[in-house]
Amino acid sequence: MNMQEAADRADEILDATFAGIEPKVVWMHGPSTEGGCDLSRRRAVLTVISDQRRGGFLGVVERGWKKAGYRQLGVNASVDSPATYFETEDGFRVRLLIGGGGQAFFEVATPCVDKSQVAPPTTPPNGPSYEGVYPIPRPNIRSPFWSAGAP
Repeated sequence: MNMQEAADRADEILDATFAGIEPKVVWMHGPSTEGGCDLSRRRAVLTVISDQRRGGFLGVVERGWKKAGYRQLGVNASVDSPATYFETEDGFRVRLLIGGGGQAFFEVATPCVDKSQVAPPTTPPNGPSYEGVYPIPRPNIRSPFWSAGAP
């Protein structure tokens, strides 16, 4: 497998993850980074995930990853910045972290693969792209479900 094939696989993992989230959330691509023989793909959620819904959001994603056969590596049970970490059967590491303002960040890190050129992700974001904007904007889209103040 080369870096482009690994990037495509990482994008497939992210696509499947977001397909399993109901109700849907609005997301944008985060920065992709390349190492000597690996890379990471990222997405940031622009939908506000309220304090009361964070556990449920993490649960939806964790159940989807477990159903896909991913192995849980760890959990950060922090109230301010909870996170969950998994690994796929083919060695890709996936993470969901809830950051400031209830913003969810997803990352897929590839195993070491053959060096190659890597194209940007081809899946279009389902909301504003904020292409070239850094830092990534805080979540600013409200959802009747995910942004609700009641559990």
